[in-house]
Order: sequence, then structure tokens, then C-alpha cells
Amino acid sequence: MVVTAPDLKAFLLATPFFGGLSDGSLDLLMSMLAERRFEAGATVVEEDEPGRSMFIVKSGRLAVSKRTSAGSVIPISVLQPGDFFGEMTLIEMQNRSATVVAEAPTVLYELTAKNLYACYKADIHAYVIVLQNINRELCRRLRRADDRFARRAAVNDN
Repeated sequence: MVVTAPDLKAFLLATPFFGGLSDGSLDLLMSMLAERRFEAGATVVEEDEPGRSMFIVKSGRLAVSKRTSAGSVIPISVLQPGDFFGEMTLIEMQNRSATVVAEAPTVLYELTAKNLYACYKADIHAYVIVLQNINRELCRRLRRADDRFARRAAVNDN
């Protein structure tokens, strides 16, 4: 289902992924999004599976986790409206790095690698802004992970 909701533009502009885009660039990217719906308990993406798309959370709540080599599940984060995930597979072209499960009925907007490439071909300026926005979010996540690591190391030192 292609996204055409009238309030979609305002929602997308309020998300970190689409910040700084012109109206025309935003319209182009909106035309590339596909709406995906998931019931509570549904797995959206599975760690280590191939991935060629990313998702923006419109509504719902999702749990992100990773498996240990022993098979335990480690919670990583919770995603809420406005968050996005799956961008790593578009940048590094590797399998999914984590599992994402809907904790409540969830609506996502999917952007495929093919469509992101089409954006590159059609509007290089929008493409660069999107990549900058992805990089900013990845840096935020890395800082949070560094802080968690440092806190854990400080607790272990005591």
C-alpha cells in the first residue's frame, strides 16, 4: 500500500529521518514509502536475516533485541513513533543486526534500498540530507552505547 495520508507530511517532518528536507524532496520520499502493519507479538525483522529496507515507526511500540552465542535474548532498546530502524542494512549491506518485535499493534513506513537508490538518482540533495540524518542517529546510538559501557565498567570497578 502506497502512503498518501494527508497528515503524513507533518508526521515525517517531525521525525529525525526527514529533518531538513524541502517540500519537493519530502514529496518524492513519501511517494516511495510503503505502509506495513504488524499485530502485537509479530516479528518485523529477525537478527541475521538478509535485509534491504528500513522502517519509520508511525504508531505502536517495538522491542529491539540481540541473541547471545548461548542463545539468550538481550534487550537493546524500545522504539516508539518517530523512531527508525533497519538503516544499517542499507548502509553496510549486511544482514540484520538485531531482532525487532512489535509489542503493540504497529504501523511502519518502509523504505527499500531500491527506492533509496531511486532518490539518489532523482534528487541527490535529498539523498545527502537523508544520509546525514541517518549518520546523526547512528552517532546518537553509539554515544548511548558508549555511556552504557562506561557505566557498566564503572560498576565492575567498584
